[in-house]
Amino acid sequence: MKVLQRLGTFLGVGGDRSAMPPQYVALADGLVITESHTEAWYVLASSNTDLMSETARDGELDAANSALARTLAGHDCQLRVLWSPLHAADYAAEAAEMFTAGDWQEWAQIRVGRLEQIALPSRHLLLGVRLTERAGQAQKLSRRGVEGGLGLSSSTVGSRELTRLDAQMRRLGRRLESSPWKAQPASVEMLAWMINREQHRAAPLPAASAGVITGAKLAALTRGRILPHPDHLRVVDAHGDVAAWVSVLTMSGFPEQMESPGNGEWLRVLSEINYVPDVDEDSLDPDLDPAALIQPVSPEASVRFRVMPKRDALKKVDEARRLAKEQRRSAARASAEDPGRDIEETEDVMAELTRDMRREDVTLVEDHPRLIVTSETSLEDLRARVDAVITHYGGLGIEVNVGEEEQRELWLEMQPGDQLRVPDLGHTRDVTALSGSWWWGGAKVGDDHGPIVGYLTGSTPGVFRNDVTAGSDRGDATTTAFVGRSGRGKTTAMMLSLLDAGFRGSYALALDFKGDLGGLVTAARRYGLNAHLIETGPRFAGACDLFTLLASEGVDVARGEVPAQLSIAIPEWLREAGAETPITRAVNEVIAQGEPATWKVIEHLRTMDDELGRKAGDALYELSQNALGAPFMGRPTGAGSPISPEPGIFVVQMPGLSLPQPEESRRDWTPMKRLSVALMHSMLAFGITTAGRRDLRGLRKVVAVPEVHVLTATREGSSFLQYVARVGRALATSLLLDTQDPESLVSMVGVLEQLTTVAGFQLTTREQQNALAELLSLPKDAHTRALIQSVGLLPDGEIRHGHSVIRDRRFACATVQWDVPSAELLTLLDTSPKAAQQTADDHVSMEKVDA
Repeated sequence: MKVLQRLGTFLGVGGDRSAMPPQYVALADGLVITESHTEAWYVLASSNTDLMSETARDGELDAANSALARTLAGHDCQLRVLWSPLHAADYAAEAAEMFTAGDWQEWAQIRVGRLEQIALPSRHLLLGVRLTERAGQAQKLSRRGVEGGLGLSSSTVGSRELTRLDAQMRRLGRRLESSPWKAQPASVEMLAWMINREQHRAAPLPAASAGVITGAKLAALTRGRILPHPDHLRVVDAHGDVAAWVSVLTMSGFPEQMESPGNGEWLRVLSEINYVPDVDEDSLDPDLDPAALIQPVSPEASVRFRVMPKRDALKKVDEARRLAKEQRRSAARASAEDPGRDIEETEDVMAELTRDMRREDVTLVEDHPRLIVTSETSLEDLRARVDAVITHYGGLGIEVNVGEEEQRELWLEMQPGDQLRVPDLGHTRDVTALSGSWWWGGAKVGDDHGPIVGYLTGSTPGVFRNDVTAGSDRGDATTTAFVGRSGRGKTTAMMLSLLDAGFRGSYALALDFKGDLGGLVTAARRYGLNAHLIETGPRFAGACDLFTLLASEGVDVARGEVPAQLSIAIPEWLREAGAETPITRAVNEVIAQGEPATWKVIEHLRTMDDELGRKAGDALYELSQNALGAPFMGRPTGAGSPISPEPGIFVVQMPGLSLPQPEESRRDWTPMKRLSVALMHSMLAFGITTAGRRDLRGLRKVVAVPEVHVLTATREGSSFLQYVARVGRALATSLLLDTQDPESLVSMVGVLEQLTTVAGFQLTTREQQNALAELLSLPKDAHTRALIQSVGLLPDGEIRHGHSVIRDRRFACATVQWDVPSAELLTLLDTSPKAAQQTADDHVSMEKVDA
């Protein structure tokens, strides 16, 4: 969309360079009260625009235009875009409320260390709107002397006035809440932080009394010294040392036309400005990645603006049109008879703007943008940052300059509660030129609370939170899908999610068809979680015995499931001969004897008088010696750990499964296929019954299925997945799916409806990319396919492990880097064949030690 600057820079009115600094009287939720006036302040929400469709962007931009033209018309407003460092230590406090199992303190601490290492800033968007002048205060102000800095008066605010102002603030806030910015009243703590941060002092913020900060507490927020210089200001701390160097820049020239996406997004791009600080080359590590030297500038913005009422705007546009018309006629009467292209174009543009203003929510806005660049290192570092900002905007065709000799006035102008001081550095243009800056745009995806598992890689920085166990608590769907090519990091991302679920006290069952999740158990044990690895083979004989797995459900459930399972495992000719009858009889008799087990059923069959029963028993006994038969009908050796429904992580490795296709007849099943189906029957029956147990309803449960296409290829497996997905919310059971085949997921309506989060990794074929686009709720077009193709690649074409497109529960999409917080954990979670063999050897050693 083209954003037209219908009118150019003009000389403003109403500014006052010599006006007194704001004299704060009180702060309350959503209110900054000074001696002269009151401002309402709101926190604005970010919108996810990086991957938004063109239609959705245009719709949101129209809604923003409407909010400016209808809600804020006639108000003096101030927009602030602020940055704050991410306080990594706060995550340790959050962890104490999230995690309950294992050595969660150490688990949280490695994440804190990683957050400190990557040092992501957090963006804050605030909007101030002048509400009203305070009656009777003008005379008091005229009697006060001019002060050199921010001050505090002895005035007070009565409860009646505060109540009236609060009502006005909330009334306007309700209208702004429905805008794309989803405005909410700024807390008094946020307002105190916004004012105090300019002093660059480490003193703690004052606590509000009855929701209001006044008096000495308010005075403490502004006890700082600011020393103005021609091109910067120096902020002096309590010890007299320079704490920061600040430079205020003005945006004095914009192109006649700007495009969005493009240079029209002149406020959203603040987060994209980087520079390379001056460092001592001799002290650098020779192995240091040069990219690590690139640092964000993080310039802040302060934009004072006033949206003209449409009637006033139409009058101004019409005056400009008539002036251009007169100039054209005058030139036509002159000897040259050439009015000039600029005059003709101005007349046409004004006529077009008049039509737009009469038909749409378009009006004019007078805005005065300022950029604030800060360095806490040195003056040279500040100037390097300023140069980076000027250069970046110069590449967009926007002229940015240092406010020479007016640094004090410009710095005061950006303070909450102040006023426009330098009016001649402003612009008059249509509201689209302001809303098209997309100050609230960027990247945002994931949960608001919960474990941090990565960071955003879009146009705005931030952390990515994902709690796979929270869906049931919200009354929402509980299924998460990890989709993409092999080796792109989807299984590692799922394991990170399972570890966080384990620390939340969940019961996590992972069905490992490929056999590469052993590192999950190693990592879980490393951090003190209850974790067990169950493998196919004689060493884990009986670990998946349905009598054991379903013991809590009572023998009646096993009485039906065990005969069905053994009937699957026996040769087809025995089943056709009627072997199901002696098998059922043996199951009933073993149950009657007490302490039932499947291996006892087989022994009972081998000693039966019924010849068919003996043949079935002999066949099952031989099959129980097989690696796939031993787990569900072998005699336990005591070497392997059983699966029990208790908090912890249980990985059941079943590599080598050979499941039949849905169209295959049972007569054509090979012995390996029969055993594979029978073993799968154990795990699916256990998964379904555990999810539905009434005594476990209060326990968070997670069922993870890597290589899910192994299950989707069978009717029984597909039914299992759709059942768990649909009942997951009611049974507090989350389903994690890891697959290379998004088309199979799209075909399962029961799963597709219940997806709460989708992590899309790289795929390379058109059909798979279109299927993933559907899962991500993105358009199936060339742009989306190119995104999915490139998401797993670095600029040089090498693999970028862990990089994905995330669609969250709000159907927002953004690119995210899954982040393993330490090199040790990355080694533990390695899913390569070499790592899998080392993990298996480690588990054998650990079990021998335990024994």
